Amino acid sequence: MTKRPFSPQSLLAQGGSHSDNENGVIIPPVYTSTTYLRDDDNQYRSGRVYSRADNPTYRPAEKLLAELENAADARLFASGMAAATAVFQALKPGDKVIAPKVMYWALRKWLQTFGVDSGLDVRFVDTTNLNELRDAIAERQPTLIWLETPGNPLWTVTDIAAVADMARNCGSLLAIDSTVATPLLTKPLDLGADIVMHSATKYLNGHSDVISGALAAREDNAFWQRLVAIRAQSGAVPGPQDAAQLLRGMRTLFLRVRESCQSALYIAEQLEQHPQVIEVLYPGLKSFVGHEIAVKQMQGGFGGMLSIRLAGGEKAAIAVAAKTQLWHRATSLGGVESLIEHRASIEGPDTPVPLDLLRLSVGIENADDLLNDLQQAIDLAHS
Repeated sequence: MTKRPFSPQSLLAQGGSHSDNENGVIIPPVYTSTTYLRDDDNQYRSGRVYSRADNPTYRPAEKLLAELENAADARLFASGMAAATAVFQALKPGDKVIAPKVMYWALRKWLQTFGVDSGLDVRFVDTTNLNELRDAIAERQPTLIWLETPGNPLWTVTDIAAVADMARNCGSLLAIDSTVATPLLTKPLDLGADIVMHSATKYLNGHSDVISGALAAREDNAFWQRLVAIRAQSGAVPGPQDAAQLLRGMRTLFLRVRESCQSALYIAEQLEQHPQVIEVLYPGLKSFVGHEIAVKQMQGGFGGMLSIRLAGGEKAAIAVAAKTQLWHRATSLGGVESLIEHRASIEGPDTPVPLDLLRLSVGIENADDLLNDLQQAIDLAHS
């Protein structure tokens, strides 16, 4: 029977359902074994030797992610940071890297410290400015270009296809942190990227109870096999229970992302009219600088993340976060519950984030409840 192409919604809903045909189970089993038997002739025809390198529990989620990303292969990692840093660890001392000025702060800090200490030559540029990026690429001839789009926490949008052309012309690898977009909204590999990274802790799992990361590759080439080897040799793998729980979360990804996108757009449009909100940062707004690019490369929504800047500065922003009742004051994003955070406090004194900014992760609660809670908190903070 010819395999029929199914929509992402159907693939996700039945994610991993047919991974154990021998026993006919609907939910894939969890393999807790740390080691594997040799064959009679001393070989490992199963392909597995030790669970520091691989575990059959990983494969259903990895195959599902690869299918969603149109990737040749995908692998789970112990965390988003483990996945991201593996890409840079696969480079060699002296290799040049270009990364965005607006990106996840922990990875930026890692590049500035451990990345540089390991011999990488890293430059941060405004990747949304294609002229600035083109000049940097021409000058440096980088081995790797790293993008994050939308970029946390200003939600800057970079034209992936345009940068992919630049990367291809100079022989650079292009890797994309697509955590916020998810495979449902943007497919970086189809736009010309070589590697896509997800902090699977966030939207892929979606329930704030699993730490995991993932990489997917357009081609199963030497660089990809080097990444697979780094994962195995460093033991940067999730536990089998985490992998199983991640897969369970992925099965509702379509529903959660659809709801979050709709609510985030609604809340962003309403807050744009609030007199105490001086700016709303959200790719779905027509007033947003990167809106046209977002329309071009984000299909089905603009994500569940937005940021707001408040009149009254840092003091007002912190007061608003303290006065919400439905929004949780916590770090992270992409869960079913809505979170609010004064981001500059987290990132420290060298942050590029304005002090008056609050980062909002929109969950799946009622959109009017979320909006009303924010509005009452803003009004109280400015009364």
